[in-house]
Amino acid sequence: MIKSMTGFGRCETADGTRKAIVEIKSVNHRYLDIGIKMPKKLNFFENTVRTLLKNYVQRGKVDIFITYEDCTENQVLLKYNESLAKEYVNYAQQMADRFELPLELNAAVLSRYPEILVMETQDMDEEEWSHLLEQTIRGAAEQFVETRIREGEQLRDDLLDKLEVMSDYVERIEQRSPEIVKEYRDRLTEKVQELLEHTQIDESRILAETAIFADKVCTDEELVRLKTHISNMKDTLIRGESVGRKLDFIAQEMNREANTILSKANDIEVSEIAIDLKTDIEKVREQIQNIE
Repeated sequence: MIKSMTGFGRCETADGTRKAIVEIKSVNHRYLDIGIKMPKKLNFFENTVRTLLKNYVQRGKVDIFITYEDCTENQVLLKYNESLAKEYVNYAQQMADRFELPLELNAAVLSRYPEILVMETQDMDEEEWSHLLEQTIRGAAEQFVETRIREGEQLRDDLLDKLEVMSDYVERIEQRSPEIVKEYRDRLTEKVQELLEHTQIDESRILAETAIFADKVCTDEELVRLKTHISNMKDTLIRGESVGRKLDFIAQEMNREANTILSKANDIEVSEIAIDLKTDIEKVREQIQNIE
Protein backbone atom coordinates (compact mmCIF):
# COMPACT_ATOMS: atom_id res chain seq x y z
CA MET A 1 0.00 0.00 0.00
CA ILE A 2 1.05 3.58 -0.65
CA LYS A 3 2.22 5.52 2.40
CA SER A 4 2.66 9.24 2.76
CA MET A 5 5.83 10.51 4.44
CA THR A 6 3.71 12.86 6.53
CA GLY A 7 2.14 11.35 9.62
CA PHE A 8 1.41 11.70 13.32
CA GLY A 9 0.87 9.24 16.14
CA ARG A 10 0.43 9.52 19.91
CA CYS A 11 0.11 6.98 22.68
CA GLU A 12 -0.07 7.21 26.46
CA THR A 13 0.45 4.12 28.63
CA ALA A 14 0.35 3.73 32.42
CA ASP A 15 0.83 0.79 34.76
CA GLY A 16 -0.37 2.39 38.00
CA THR A 17 2.90 3.88 39.21
CA ARG A 18 4.47 4.86 35.89
CA LYS A 19 3.22 6.64 32.80
CA ALA A 20 4.89 7.04 29.41
CA ILE A 21 3.78 9.42 26.66
CA VAL A 22 5.08 9.10 23.10
CA GLU A 23 4.40 11.35 20.10
CA ILE A 24 5.71 10.66 16.59
CA LYS A 25 5.54 12.99 13.61
CA SER A 26 7.24 13.01 10.23
CA VAL A 27 7.78 15.10 7.11
CA ASN A 28 9.38 14.49 3.71
CA HIS A 29 13.01 13.46 3.51
CA ARG A 30 15.10 11.66 0.94
CA TYR A 31 16.27 9.07 3.46
CA LEU A 32 15.27 7.88 6.92
CA ASP A 33 16.32 10.46 9.53
CA ILE A 34 15.20 9.76 13.11
CA GLY A 35 15.37 12.46 15.76
CA ILE A 36 14.75 11.44 19.38
CA LYS A 37 13.85 13.88 22.14
CA MET A 38 13.56 12.36 25.62
CA PRO A 39 14.81 12.88 29.21
CA LYS A 40 18.42 11.95 29.89
CA LYS A 41 17.27 9.24 32.29
CA LEU A 42 15.87 7.35 29.31
CA ASN A 43 19.08 7.41 27.27
CA PHE A 44 19.53 3.70 27.93
CA PHE A 45 16.53 3.16 25.64
CA GLU A 46 17.71 5.14 22.58
CA ASN A 47 18.99 2.22 20.49
CA THR A 48 15.79 0.30 21.12
CA VAL A 49 13.75 3.31 19.95
CA ARG A 50 15.63 3.46 16.64
CA THR A 51 15.31 -0.28 16.09
CA LEU A 52 11.57 -0.21 16.80
CA LEU A 53 10.90 2.72 14.46
CA LYS A 54 12.71 1.07 11.55
CA ASN A 55 10.03 -1.63 11.66
CA TYR A 56 7.38 0.99 10.89
CA VAL A 57 9.01 3.54 8.59
CA GLN A 58 11.58 3.38 5.80
CA ARG A 59 11.87 6.98 4.64
CA GLY A 60 11.17 10.44 6.03
CA LYS A 61 12.31 12.90 8.69
CA VAL A 62 10.85 11.33 11.82
CA ASP A 63 10.78 13.05 15.21
CA ILE A 64 9.78 11.11 18.31
CA PHE A 65 9.07 12.80 21.64
CA ILE A 66 9.12 10.69 24.82
CA THR A 67 8.12 11.92 28.27
CA TYR A 68 7.39 10.03 31.46
CA GLU A 69 5.93 10.36 34.94
CA ASP A 70 7.06 8.19 37.85
CA CYS A 71 4.47 8.03 40.63
CA THR A 72 6.34 5.52 42.75
CA GLU A 73 5.98 6.62 46.38
CA ASN A 74 9.45 5.41 47.40
CA GLN A 75 11.20 6.95 44.42
CA VAL A 76 12.73 9.75 46.56
CA LEU A 77 14.57 8.89 49.78
CA LEU A 78 15.63 11.22 52.60
CA LYS A 79 19.03 10.29 54.04
CA TYR A 80 20.62 11.50 57.32
CA ASN A 81 24.40 11.94 57.36
CA GLU A 82 25.24 11.21 61.03
CA SER A 83 29.03 11.38 60.73
CA LEU A 84 28.85 14.83 59.13
CA ALA A 85 26.42 15.98 61.83
CA LYS A 86 28.93 14.91 64.49
CA GLU A 87 31.63 16.98 62.82
CA TYR A 88 29.37 20.04 62.71
CA VAL A 89 28.63 19.64 66.44
CA ASN A 90 32.31 19.11 67.33
CA TYR A 91 33.47 22.18 65.40
CA ALA A 92 30.62 24.26 66.78
CA GLN A 93 31.59 23.24 70.30
CA GLN A 94 35.26 24.09 69.63
CA MET A 95 34.32 27.54 68.33
CA ALA A 96 32.06 28.18 71.34
CA ASP A 97 34.86 27.21 73.75
CA ARG A 98 37.56 29.15 71.87
CA PHE A 99 35.62 32.41 71.65
CA GLU A 100 33.61 31.93 74.85
CA LEU A 101 30.29 32.02 73.01
CA PRO A 102 27.06 30.26 73.94
CA LEU A 103 26.37 27.12 71.96
CA GLU A 104 22.83 27.58 70.71
CA LEU A 105 22.55 24.42 68.69
CA ASN A 106 19.58 22.08 68.44
CA ALA A 107 18.39 19.35 66.07
CA ALA A 108 16.24 21.69 63.98
CA VAL A 109 19.17 24.07 63.39
CA LEU A 110 21.59 21.23 62.72
CA SER A 111 19.26 19.65 60.14
CA ARG A 112 19.50 22.79 58.00
CA TYR A 113 23.26 22.53 57.65
CA PRO A 114 24.48 21.48 54.17
CA GLU A 115 24.46 17.76 53.42
CA ILE A 116 22.97 16.74 56.81
CA LEU A 117 19.69 15.71 55.21
CA VAL A 118 19.98 14.66 51.58
CA MET A 119 17.23 13.85 49.06
CA GLU A 120 18.24 10.91 46.87
CA THR A 121 16.40 9.63 43.83
CA GLN A 122 16.27 5.92 43.31
CA ASP A 123 17.67 4.53 40.09
CA MET A 124 15.13 3.65 37.40
CA ASP A 125 14.22 0.03 36.93
CA GLU A 126 15.39 -0.17 33.30
CA GLU A 127 13.75 -3.52 32.62
CA GLU A 128 10.30 -2.42 33.77
CA TRP A 129 10.59 0.94 32.04
CA SER A 130 11.77 -0.73 28.81
CA HIS A 131 8.65 -2.86 28.70
CA LEU A 132 6.35 0.15 29.28
CA LEU A 133 8.19 2.37 26.79
CA GLU A 134 8.24 -0.28 24.08
CA GLN A 135 4.52 -0.82 24.49
CA THR A 136 3.90 2.94 24.24
CA ILE A 137 6.15 3.41 21.22
CA ARG A 138 4.46 0.58 19.35
CA GLY A 139 1.05 2.11 20.08
CA ALA A 140 2.14 5.52 18.78
CA ALA A 141 3.90 3.96 15.77
CA GLU A 142 0.81 1.99 14.74
CA GLN A 143 -1.33 5.14 14.85
CA PHE A 144 1.46 6.98 13.01
CA VAL A 145 1.45 4.38 10.22
CA GLU A 146 -2.34 4.52 9.95
CA THR A 147 -2.26 8.26 9.27
CA ARG A 148 0.47 7.75 6.67
CA ILE A 149 -1.58 5.05 4.95
CA ARG A 150 -4.74 7.19 4.88
CA GLU A 151 -2.88 10.12 3.38
CA GLY A 152 -1.04 7.76 1.03
CA GLU A 153 -4.35 6.46 -0.33
CA GLN A 154 -5.46 10.03 -1.03
CA LEU A 155 -2.17 10.73 -2.80
CA ARG A 156 -2.53 7.56 -4.88
CA ASP A 157 -6.07 8.46 -5.98
CA ASP A 158 -5.01 12.00 -6.86
CA LEU A 159 -2.02 10.75 -8.85
CA LEU A 160 -4.12 8.21 -10.75
CA ASP A 161 -6.54 10.99 -11.70
CA LYS A 162 -3.67 13.13 -12.95
CA LEU A 163 -2.27 10.21 -14.95
CA GLU A 164 -5.65 9.78 -16.68
CA VAL A 165 -5.56 13.43 -17.69
CA MET A 166 -2.00 12.98 -18.98
CA SER A 167 -3.09 9.96 -21.02
CA ASP A 168 -5.74 12.15 -22.60
CA TYR A 169 -3.08 14.74 -23.49
CA VAL A 170 -0.98 12.05 -25.17
CA GLU A 171 -3.98 10.81 -27.15
CA ARG A 172 -4.78 14.32 -28.33
CA ILE A 173 -1.19 14.83 -29.53
CA GLU A 174 -1.32 11.48 -31.36
CA GLN A 175 -4.54 12.52 -33.09
CA ARG A 176 -3.19 15.93 -33.99
CA SER A 177 0.20 14.81 -35.33
CA PRO A 178 -0.99 13.49 -38.76
CA GLU A 179 -3.01 16.66 -39.25
CA ILE A 180 0.12 18.78 -38.77
CA VAL A 181 1.90 17.01 -41.62
CA LYS A 182 -1.17 17.18 -43.89
CA GLU A 183 -1.61 20.90 -43.20
CA TYR A 184 2.08 21.50 -43.94
CA ARG A 185 1.80 19.69 -47.28
CA ASP A 186 -1.29 21.70 -48.20
CA ARG A 187 0.41 24.98 -47.31
CA LEU A 188 3.54 23.99 -49.22
CA THR A 189 1.54 23.01 -52.31
CA GLU A 190 -0.45 26.23 -52.19
CA LYS A 191 2.69 28.33 -51.85
CA VAL A 192 4.40 26.59 -54.77
CA GLN A 193 1.33 27.05 -56.93
CA GLU A 194 1.31 30.76 -56.18
CA LEU A 195 4.96 31.06 -57.14
CA LEU A 196 4.88 28.93 -60.25
CA GLU A 197 1.30 29.68 -61.37
CA HIS A 198 0.90 27.89 -64.70
CA THR A 199 4.01 25.73 -64.33
CA GLN A 200 3.41 22.10 -63.46
CA ILE A 201 4.20 21.26 -59.81
CA ASP A 202 6.87 18.63 -59.12
CA GLU A 203 4.83 16.31 -56.89
CA SER A 204 7.89 14.26 -55.92
CA ARG A 205 9.58 17.38 -54.56
CA ILE A 206 6.50 18.22 -52.52
CA LEU A 207 6.49 14.69 -51.11
CA ALA A 208 10.19 14.88 -50.26
CA GLU A 209 9.83 18.20 -48.46
CA THR A 210 6.79 16.90 -46.60
CA ALA A 211 8.72 13.78 -45.54
CA ILE A 212 11.58 15.88 -44.21
CA PHE A 213 9.14 18.03 -42.22
CA ALA A 214 7.30 14.98 -40.92
CA ASP A 215 10.55 13.50 -39.69
CA LYS A 216 11.46 16.71 -37.83
CA VAL A 217 8.14 16.98 -36.02
CA CYS A 218 7.58 13.25 -35.49
CA THR A 219 7.04 12.44 -31.81
CA ASP A 220 5.93 8.83 -32.18
CA GLU A 221 8.82 7.43 -30.13
CA GLU A 222 8.36 10.00 -27.38
CA LEU A 223 4.63 9.34 -27.20
CA VAL A 224 5.14 5.58 -27.04
CA ARG A 225 7.66 5.94 -24.21
CA LEU A 226 5.40 8.43 -22.44
CA LYS A 227 2.47 6.02 -22.58
CA THR A 228 4.73 3.29 -21.21
CA HIS A 229 5.84 5.51 -18.33
CA ILE A 230 2.25 6.46 -17.51
CA SER A 231 1.20 2.80 -17.52
CA ASN A 232 4.22 1.83 -15.42
CA MET A 233 3.45 4.54 -12.88
CA LYS A 234 -0.18 3.41 -12.62
CA ASP A 235 0.87 -0.19 -12.02
CA THR A 236 3.42 0.90 -9.42
CA LEU A 237 0.84 3.00 -7.57
CA ILE A 238 -1.64 0.13 -7.53
CA ARG A 239 0.97 -2.36 -6.27
CA GLY A 240 2.01 0.07 -3.54
CA GLU A 241 4.69 -0.61 -0.91
CA SER A 242 7.66 1.79 -0.64
CA VAL A 243 7.72 3.17 -4.17
CA GLY A 244 8.52 6.87 -3.78
CA ARG A 245 12.00 6.70 -5.29
CA LYS A 246 10.85 4.58 -8.24
CA LEU A 247 7.97 6.93 -8.97
CA ASP A 248 10.30 9.91 -8.82
CA PHE A 249 12.57 8.29 -11.42
CA ILE A 250 9.60 7.54 -13.72
CA ALA A 251 8.40 11.14 -13.38
CA GLN A 252 11.84 12.41 -14.43
CA GLU A 253 11.68 10.24 -17.56
CA MET A 254 8.17 11.50 -18.33
CA ASN A 255 9.36 15.07 -18.05
CA ARG A 256 12.23 14.35 -20.45
CA GLU A 257 9.84 12.99 -23.10
CA ALA A 258 7.47 15.95 -22.65
CA ASN A 259 10.36 18.36 -23.14
CA THR A 260 11.31 16.64 -26.40
CA ILE A 261 7.72 16.76 -27.65
CA LEU A 262 7.53 20.48 -26.85
CA SER A 263 10.82 21.18 -28.62
CA LYS A 264 9.62 19.36 -31.75
CA ALA A 265 6.19 20.94 -31.73
CA ASN A 266 5.65 23.05 -34.84
CA ASP A 267 2.02 23.60 -34.05
CA ILE A 268 0.25 25.89 -31.58
CA GLU A 269 -2.26 23.26 -30.50
CA VAL A 270 0.42 20.63 -29.81
CA SER A 271 2.55 23.20 -28.00
CA GLU A 272 -0.35 24.11 -25.71
CA ILE A 273 -1.08 20.45 -24.98
CA ALA A 274 2.61 19.75 -24.32
CA ILE A 275 2.76 22.68 -21.88
CA ASP A 276 -0.30 21.36 -20.05
CA LEU A 277 1.32 17.93 -20.04
CA LYS A 278 4.53 19.30 -18.52
CA THR A 279 2.51 21.21 -15.91
CA ASP A 280 0.74 18.04 -14.80
CA ILE A 281 3.99 16.08 -14.76
CA GLU A 282 5.45 18.71 -12.43
CA LYS A 283 2.38 18.39 -10.19
CA VAL A 284 2.87 14.63 -10.15
CA ARG A 285 6.54 15.05 -9.22
CA GLU A 286 5.60 17.32 -6.34
CA GLN A 287 3.04 14.82 -5.05
CA ILE A 288 5.51 11.98 -5.36
CA GLN A 289 7.87 13.77 -2.95
CA ASN A 290 5.28 12.99 -0.26
CA ILE A 291 5.33 9.23 -0.88
CA GLU A 292 7.53 6.90 1.16
